[in-house]
Amino acid sequence: MGCDGGTIPKRHELVKGPKKVEKVDKDAELVAQWNYCTLSQEILRRPIVACELGRLYNKDAVIEFLLDKSAEKALGKAASHIKSIKNVTELKLSDNPAWEGDKGNTKGDKHDDLQRARFICPVVGLEMNGRHRFCFLRCCGCVFSERALKEIKAEVCHTCGAAFREDDVIVLNGTKEDVDVLKTRMEERRLRAKLEKKTKKPKAAESVSKPDVSEEAPGPSKVKTGKPEETSLDSREKKNNLAPKSTANESSSGKAGKPLCGATKRSIADSEESEAYKSLFTTHSSAKRSKEESAHWVTHTSYCF
Repeated sequence: MGCDGGTIPKRHELVKGPKKVEKVDKDAELVAQWNYCTLSQEILRRPIVACELGRLYNKDAVIEFLLDKSAEKALGKAASHIKSIKNVTELKLSDNPAWEGDKGNTKGDKHDDLQRARFICPVVGLEMNGRHRFCFLRCCGCVFSERALKEIKAEVCHTCGAAFREDDVIVLNGTKEDVDVLKTRMEERRLRAKLEKKTKKPKAAESVSKPDVSEEAPGPSKVKTGKPEETSLDSREKKNNLAPKSTANESSSGKAGKPLCGATKRSIADSEESEAYKSLFTTHSSAKRSKEESAHWVTHTSYCF
């Protein structure tokens, strides 16, 4: 039985078998990993940073991700382990002098050499194009090939001279096994940092409480030995001697002070001050005027005599 027009369908047209797995082009994958940011999918531009799993990012893209963590971004899963800017290390990359950039093939009529990379290893000279394994140090951020580490074994960075350990060496764009190892190291490192913070807090609290205790604690007595009756009598005599001196100073200066209990108030007219000083007050004889001398209008400072 055929279709319209008398054609006979074949078996592969009617029965659909399993789909063939599409093979990813390795060259395109390497270009995407080593030349583009994992978050923004833009071309890597300095400053370039790397996470603890060995992925490359633009620093601007990481800062934007930390400021706006929206669930709509599908690429945010690749950077879900980045909690702060401290989880990222800025890389110190050495430029490749043979790299021409995008100027070599502007019209599209020239072959693109995918083996040529922007950066190289400063020790061995290998290009960082994904064909060779590269790594960086968390302590200083220097980048060089893994071959340089194996050939020149040292506990100090080959470029800047900073000391490092095995945990500080992180492989860039490694395999799944490398990523699993780096993930376990990252978790152990973060747990260790949390425990150190917890141990520092009680120590800080103890250091704050120690000076308070020392102030309240009774120390060695500094009181001079002697009879208590003699000391009390001496203190009373000193107080009695100081009291009349203070009253005498106040009366000689002429300034108004607090009157002592039982002391009588004296008028300014009876005091021994000068006449010019006494004339300032209303109790002086010059202030008392007769009715003829007083005005017929009332001021705001009227006096009733």
